[in-house]
Amino acid sequence: MKIIVILFFSVIVTLNITAQNKTRLPEIIKEDLLSDVEVLTSKEYDGRLPGSDGYNKAAQFAADRFAQLGLKPAGDKKYFQYFDIEYNKIESPAIFKAIIQKDTIEYKLGKDFVLRGFTGSNNFTLPVAFCGYGISKPELGYDDYAKIDVKDKIVIVFKQNPAWKIDDKDWGANYPREKSLTAKKFGAKGILFVSLPNDKNPQPLIASVLHGDGEQPVDFPQLQISHQAADDLLGIINLSIKECQTKIDQKQKPSSYLLRTKAVVNVNANYIKDAKTMNIIGLIEGSDPVLKNEFVIIGAHIDHVGSQAGLLFPGANDNASGSAGVLEIAEAFVKNNIKPKRSVLFVLFAGEEQGLLGAKHFVENWKMPYEKITAMLNLDCIGYGDSIQIGNGKSSPVLWKIADELDYKNSNLMVERTWNGGGADTTPFHEKEIPCLYFVTTNSYKHLHLQTDTVETLNPDLYEKIVQLAFLTAKEIADGNYVREKIVE
Repeated sequence: MKIIVILFFSVIVTLNITAQNKTRLPEIIKEDLLSDVEVLTSKEYDGRLPGSDGYNKAAQFAADRFAQLGLKPAGDKKYFQYFDIEYNKIESPAIFKAIIQKDTIEYKLGKDFVLRGFTGSNNFTLPVAFCGYGISKPELGYDDYAKIDVKDKIVIVFKQNPAWKIDDKDWGANYPREKSLTAKKFGAKGILFVSLPNDKNPQPLIASVLHGDGEQPVDFPQLQISHQAADDLLGIINLSIKECQTKIDQKQKPSSYLLRTKAVVNVNANYIKDAKTMNIIGLIEGSDPVLKNEFVIIGAHIDHVGSQAGLLFPGANDNASGSAGVLEIAEAFVKNNIKPKRSVLFVLFAGEEQGLLGAKHFVENWKMPYEKITAMLNLDCIGYGDSIQIGNGKSSPVLWKIADELDYKNSNLMVERTWNGGGADTTPFHEKEIPCLYFVTTNSYKHLHLQTDTVETLNPDLYEKIVQLAFLTAKEIADGNYVREKIVE
């Protein structure tokens, strides 16, 4: 702790922020930021799912900007750092219907159901079964499939795990792929996920490609359905989805049912296990003969969750906003003719939505000692909300204080809340004991992974201020006014 106090004092003494007091940087303005977001969220880029043509176009857009600014290519091949990733292209049709006695209810994609990003393909009409949390762990004394035959059926299960535990034992991750493979093992042909209805804020119908490990069941459709659709299918046995959750949670025992209803499902997806994707990396070399061998990384993930049978998830806040921020910060360095003492790497990551894959690949393939990375600044979901928060401040308190002092002298929009342990794409860096800051806004996630995450929903003034703050923070570090701190666990 004594070391941290000494470093902290030295940073305060050397901070050079007077010149930026209440300064509006002409190279970082909301109109330019929103223009970049407009491009990245366009139909041409198709939701920027890694492995897709749309993602490749977005990556090329960023690489072209780096080239126009004169940034030095720092990838494996020019600006691109390639790696393999799972990819699943969901084509039309996407059909989900309920058959209840003599009535058929046809549901609408995006309103009544969505597809999991790694859904399999099939076309069938099958009986439906409700199987609780979709967990089969006899070793824990809990098995939703123990007393029910789901062979040649489609199952309804809760997407999330129980909030309670048996003998304080962990349920494990139980990602959608694991729950799907469990259902398939018992003979099911498809799965209908439903969010927990008794939660204070039940999860809406989101698109997601965070799916977990295991082999892809390519013939096994995976949908997330609305509470109303679940109630339609359960109504014939006089139960609602809320009542089903209540009963299981109160008894902490399985309560599975064969339903006297059928579901019609038609899904068409093209799965590629090892698709090519890439991070995009540009470099401004440092001007100091010694400090140029140290690096400040300014990063954001440029990927999102793609589209489903023509239904676009544009990802304006998540994370076209952060990607545009990185591009505009690079432009501010170049057009202000700033010659930082330390080298600055601008990195746009792929695969964050699938589990931080691009950031992990970057860190695992770093060719110098990790001590050469002075700091990593991450921009993620910075365009929507009402104030600025900067995460990982408990792990990197000296860095956090730099940003806090700069914010106080300028927009004064930063809240005190912070956390430790990284978060999102800072996590792989934090795990290598690299100081990090995570720039985000408060109340940022209203449109997360929804069709409504569009440029029109963003808060332009806040967006401009947080990118300016990230630039000023990066410049302070790159100018040598920060001594790399030992992170606090």
